[in-house]
Amino acid sequence: MAAPSRRSHLLQAAAAVVRRSGAEALTLDAVAAEAGVSKGGLLYHFPTKDALIQGLLVAALDQFDQALAQQPRTQPGDLGRAYLQVTALGASEDASLVAAIAQRPELIEPMRSRYQQWTAELVADARSPVEAWVMRLTADGMWLADVLDLAPPDAELRAQILAYFTPPQEAE
Repeated sequence: MAAPSRRSHLLQAAAAVVRRSGAEALTLDAVAAEAGVSKGGLLYHFPTKDALIQGLLVAALDQFDQALAQQPRTQPGDLGRAYLQVTALGASEDASLVAAIAQRPELIEPMRSRYQQWTAELVADARSPVEAWVMRLTADGMWLADVLDLAPPDAELRAQILAYFTPPQEAE
């Protein structure tokens, strides 16, 4: 497996700083120290803290897109079910991203754009716009509950929620 790029290594270091010490600890100096590089080395890839936060956001969005693309799609609504599945399994890493963006909410534009794209794709794939929206909002609600620790569903209930959206198997 190839070694992560320097940019990816810096983003991983930034996420580690936020996870360990909170969004207020996200400074260029802290990230450089975490990554074991000079501040100048960090500034080469991320010239400002805003650029670093946007880098974290775009990396998380890209990771979600890649996970979605790996899910099988053979019938209407499969994209919505994949969206639910990927969301249900991956929210813990997003807490650092949300915390970082909380410092600079104007940097969320790439996320808004990606959500517009995902929603359009979900609606196009589903049997109806209502089905697409119910699946998306269920997934987004679970994600928010996980990220902010707002009484998230336990593993058993999470599995039942995902199963609720799984179509019954047709008899062969």
